[in-house]
Amino acid sequence: MGMAKLIYSQLLMVDFTAYTEILAGLKFEKDLIRKFLSEDIMRESVIYQDIEQKGEKKGEEKGKQKEALSFCMLLLNQRFGELESSIAEKVEVLSVEKLEALGVALLNISEMDDLITWLEENGTP
Repeated sequence: MGMAKLIYSQLLMVDFTAYTEILAGLKFEKDLIRKFLSEDIMRESVIYQDIEQKGEKKGEEKGKQKEALSFCMLLLNQRFGELESSIAEKVEVLSVEKLEALGVALLNISEMDDLITWLEENGTP
């Protein structure tokens, strides 16, 4: 068997194993699947790698949103004291971009009414 065929055959085996594990996950418990299929083989699969990259990206986005929210809430609490829950809830649903814009806007916002107006104009649609 030529080297190219051997490599192709090994890649197919890795992908086949990964597909098998994914499909088995729909029917069987994780521990049972792990007894028969190696996680190392699964990690080599392009499908696994794609899923893992998407998960990492989603985690990074959540982390950015959490940090931006935390920083904005710190600024808001410093400026206005503890916020009413209705206002805090409006801030908590803002995207990272909106939270960054709010952080910049807070340089010019000194009254609670101005904050409420900003949130009404810039909150989620």
